[in-house]
Amino acid sequence: MTPVQKNENSGRAWTMLLLAGVFEIGYALSVGGSEAFTVLSWSIAAIVFFLLTLYFLSAALRTIDVGIGYAVWAGIGAVGAAVLGSVLLNQPLTLIQAFWLAVIIGGVVWLKLADSAKLRAELR
Repeated sequence: MTPVQKNENSGRAWTMLLLAGVFEIGYALSVGGSEAFTVLSWSIAAIVFFLLTLYFLSAALRTIDVGIGYAVWAGIGAVGAAVLGSVLLNQPLTLIQAFWLAVIIGGVVWLKLADSAKLRAELR
């Protein structure tokens, strides 16, 4: 595999991971709306989002190391669910919680940067 192909595969994998994170947010919010799977429409949405997040996560993990991929996926899901839960579901979000969510975002960004081919080449 050429360096260009590896870079393209890595880019696709990170796109898949980002989509998995978005679907994880949808899953978390749908589970909340399902009221313990007693509301049919929210329950169906939760199942669909769950299957989508699993598919895209598993596709991304074909290229991205599982530890890094899982940490990024969980971070996207956690931050997204907290922020959108606050905006859409009127759930409280304190300033200190927002600060720690920002720390998670910073960690996700640094994990992505650490996975870049350029950085790996510099460390060798």
